[in-house]
Amino acid sequence: MGALLDAIDDPADLRKLEPERLPQLCAELREFLIQHASRHEGHFASSLGVVELTVALHYVYKTPFDQIVWDVGHQAYGHKVLTGRRDRLCTSRRLGGLAPFPRPEESPYDSFGVGHSSTSISAALGMAVANAQSGSNARSVAVIGDGALTGGLAFEGLNNAGGLKNADLLVVLNDNNMSIDSPVGALQHYLTDVTASGAYNRVRDEVWNAFDRFKKGNVGSVAQTVAGRLEKAIKGAVSAQSNIFEALGFRYFGPIDGHDVLHLVKVFEDLRKIPGPKLLHLSTVKGKGYTPAEQAPTYWHATAGNFDPASGKTNAAPESGPQPPKFQDVFGRTIIELARANDAVVGITPAMPTGCSLKWMMEEMPDRAFDVGICEQHAVTFAAGMAIRGMIPFCNIYSSFSQRAYDQIVHDVALQKLPVVLCLDRAGLVGADGATHHGAFDLAFLRLVPNMTVAAPMDEHELRRMMYTAQLPGKGPFAIRYPRGRGCKVDWECPLEEIPVGKGRKLRDGEDVVVLSVGAAGMQVAAACDELEREGIRAAHWDLRFAKPLDGEMVEEAARNFRHVVVVEDGCLAGGAGSAVLEHLADRGISAHVVRLGIPDRFVEHGTQAELWAECGYDAASVAKTVRGLLESK
Repeated sequence: MGALLDAIDDPADLRKLEPERLPQLCAELREFLIQHASRHEGHFASSLGVVELTVALHYVYKTPFDQIVWDVGHQAYGHKVLTGRRDRLCTSRRLGGLAPFPRPEESPYDSFGVGHSSTSISAALGMAVANAQSGSNARSVAVIGDGALTGGLAFEGLNNAGGLKNADLLVVLNDNNMSIDSPVGALQHYLTDVTASGAYNRVRDEVWNAFDRFKKGNVGSVAQTVAGRLEKAIKGAVSAQSNIFEALGFRYFGPIDGHDVLHLVKVFEDLRKIPGPKLLHLSTVKGKGYTPAEQAPTYWHATAGNFDPASGKTNAAPESGPQPPKFQDVFGRTIIELARANDAVVGITPAMPTGCSLKWMMEEMPDRAFDVGICEQHAVTFAAGMAIRGMIPFCNIYSSFSQRAYDQIVHDVALQKLPVVLCLDRAGLVGADGATHHGAFDLAFLRLVPNMTVAAPMDEHELRRMMYTAQLPGKGPFAIRYPRGRGCKVDWECPLEEIPVGKGRKLRDGEDVVVLSVGAAGMQVAAACDELEREGIRAAHWDLRFAKPLDGEMVEEAARNFRHVVVVEDGCLAGGAGSAVLEHLADRGISAHVVRLGIPDRFVEHGTQAELWAECGYDAASVAKTVRGLLESK
């Protein structure tokens, strides 16, 4: 670390520095983040891009009295360093360590819990209104990226804020021309035009400053009214680009260089004195100050903590031998196969083409694969519109993010029985991203929707066959949920064949106990059964495949033939597949001893997937222990 950063334990220490020391502090903070990322897993390029912004905000605003809301939180590592968590940053994303995103329970400087996109403006506006109602002169600041600004919630917040003139809200638009992947849509072209228009910015600033001086002068009310109207007219005539924010009731400032910390400090000092809703537009570079991250910001969005900071080359040992593919890559390759054979197949993702591997289809079939930006609600209804006109859209959304589109799934897809295929990536416990990103609830909240098929492949072959089945005629709304990470089959390219909907499969015979699994949790069950067999315990393993429709015949057979039925799922126990089994048996008056293993009724924190499976009691060791306990109790 550097001499300045070593002495800062909270923003009060930062505010003791003379302004001319801030560039040095920024350099030290950036170097600290580079060294940290080279050794520890976590988000990286986003935090490098807001170093100057982070320092300037905490220098000018009296945090935590003033509230800063970081949208999503990918960029908040520097914020954590400056707010007393420098020495603990190495524990971030680890079991029992710092949270991967801002969290109020962790620090009073984290004014709002984040993790999902586009929430900052609404949250900061709520704080601003609460401040006004209570008579507090605290300021509220929302920091939102150009990618997150594509989310509908961001515009809802802007619209509401612009109509509340007493809300002392500053929105900082951190425009780095990047989301995780490159941003999309008309808004991005608009922001690029604004940023590139040097003539517009010079004239706009001159007009604004001149009319501000005139209106504050000793002139009559009529002259002031005329001045105000002229100001709006001239700004509108100089460039229509300013209208999108000013028409929403915001005073717009910028774009300015987001890496000039001294200028940022001056601007924030001025803006802190201006009441009402304001928007400051910053131009920044994702990965700023680290050449590899500047050149490949998507790749360096997050790191595994195993690279040489001088060269950017990974230190990870090469994997020995062929490895099973990631589930997301199986999706990405399989949808291309389906699209080649069926002209109606299209792909949709809300801003995650690399993460969900739709990027390959976008490269091969750019007219049939769509990145719609960070807007899950729109993605689903966009898919519904395609489906009603004869297309078969595969809408790929991370499970946790699909919660934001639940009404559209119910109202626009299921109610109309449309053949939309929801591919829910990152289902179950995702690991280090923690509670905001776990896909814990999809089995439960989709199972109760009429007309919906809910499938969960245990392995790569099952994922391919479920995708093939879902696009066949007459299948209707079809959800396929699969986990983060690798499967279990190196030879994953099986033939594409139809699976009977609502029918499970028997993977292993046994007579001591039967374990019903749904989805990738079946890999843990298979390993547990291997362990038990070495001990002389023969456990049957049956894969349900579908949470809806449930294979009732298989469930009833399990209840008739086994003293104990264990249901294992990588989803919440409340309302999940185990609940479906209990409901089915209860509705038919069938008595059975059913034990359910899955995610308990609480928010699970961050750690590795293996650690969290063990914590929740459904890793291979826990499944085996449960079976032993049941047989011993007999």
